Amino acid sequence: MRASILHITDRDITTNHLKNLKFPGSFITWREMLCEGKTTSDIGSESFWKNRFEFFKLTYQISKQQFIDYTLKEYRNLCKEKEQDEIILWFEHDLYCQINMLAVISWLKRYRKGYQISLVCPNKTKDSKRKLGLSQLNAKEIDQHYKRRIELNQTDIEYADYIWQLYCSSSPLRLETVYKFNPIPSPFKYLDTAIEKHLQRFPSIENGLNKIENTIIKTAENQKLTSKNKLISKLIKNEEAYGFGDLQYEQHIKSLNKLFTSFSPVKLSRKGKQVLENQINYYGQLRNDNSYLGGSKKYSFLYQNETKNLLQITS
Repeated sequence: MRASILHITDRDITTNHLKNLKFPGSFITWREMLCEGKTTSDIGSESFWKNRFEFFKLTYQISKQQFIDYTLKEYRNLCKEKEQDEIILWFEHDLYCQINMLAVISWLKRYRKGYQISLVCPNKTKDSKRKLGLSQLNAKEIDQHYKRRIELNQTDIEYADYIWQLYCSSSPLRLETVYKFNPIPSPFKYLDTAIEKHLQRFPSIENGLNKIENTIIKTAENQKLTSKNKLISKLIKNEEAYGFGDLQYEQHIKSLNKLFTSFSPVKLSRKGKQVLENQINYYGQLRNDNSYLGGSKKYSFLYQNETKNLLQITS
């Protein structure tokens, strides 16, 4: 392995795992979750980071200093890394990682033009029915993935950048049409599923809740769980395609708080059961004009489960 390599990883746990395995080269962790909150395509600009800080401050009560120390300082370290022969991206299959991956490739297209860029994205292992995270793979498995890394050509980079631009646009309708035409063969074999999961995060026509929110109340009703923590643990285990953790599910549950009577044990209210059965549409109670998915206002579009299409609200 060449020493002149820059590794950009999806999470700190991946960075630490690779370092423990003595991978040579420099390491940058992409400390963002661009699958949540408003995004703009001008990644790395002052306005981009200002917008992201506002989201974290309002949604997760992150202080400016915390945002600087955790996210911006690492980004500035990335800006300083210019001398490597190859940049290797380590990103997993889920929505969380795939959107971050698009953003990083878009940034590299603009600021590291001409560099060799490769991608590592783990498959299912022979001994597991689930897709394991990079940090869950042993040394042999990691080395196999590393050796099978895919070098991105200019077409791949242009495609990823284009999908990022569409993700950040004010309407998801173009993205809904384009993402299905991922060129074959493609290094982005999990991107179609991730974009599909993204589109399902717009509220449904049936009851005003999106796929994640409906899954939360359905799990609460069917699993008979004894605490909110157990509900969150069940969601993390069963909904791996999103890549969400405690923080994200805690926030989603908070927005649905009035649909529960108790979290110890977990019990839906009468209204919660009616929403689950599509007897009540909860769109009006959830609507928030400051809620975004990528560049689009979440509550300006509705998802049709039968046709799997989005409709724009024009009134």
